[in-house]
Amino acid sequence: MLFSPEELKQDYIRAGSFPKDTVEVGDDVWLEFAGNLSPKGKQRIVGTDGFPAWGDIPPPTKEDLISAAEKRKSSLMQIATAAIAPLQDAVDLDMATDAEKALLLSWKKYRVLLNRIDLSAATDIDWPDLLQKPIARTTVSRLLSTVTLTIPLSTRWADCD
Repeated sequence: MLFSPEELKQDYIRAGSFPKDTVEVGDDVWLEFAGNLSPKGKQRIVGTDGFPAWGDIPPPTKEDLISAAEKRKSSLMQIATAAIAPLQDAVDLDMATDAEKALLLSWKKYRVLLNRIDLSAATDIDWPDLLQKPIARTTVSRLLSTVTLTIPLSTRWADCD
């Protein structure tokens, strides 16, 4: 449903895009349906009389829910992989602290549990928690900021050649 000022009508006609089922509405209708946000749980629809009306937003389809779950799973896998990489490096280089080793194990278990999620259920997914807390980007940033590699300035460039 398009709301357009009267001044643009001739432009639409010249462009061949003026809809044949157009109805003229007053400012009060424009203000209600274009000038304001829709009421909660409603969307603008064409009423049986051809004028704008509020209708219920349909519930998401199973495909919509699966798609949203796939996006969430992908995002959480990326976060887990980003958190694992520097911790795994520390272990591989025999530089990891006990805390880093424990954290690495937690992240890996979390990633395995994420990978096992069956998304076909879509509505009843039991998302795993990391360390019994909901995963959050701020948590990841804080964890990643604790893992640092210090290279003495005198050898930083010489060792890269």
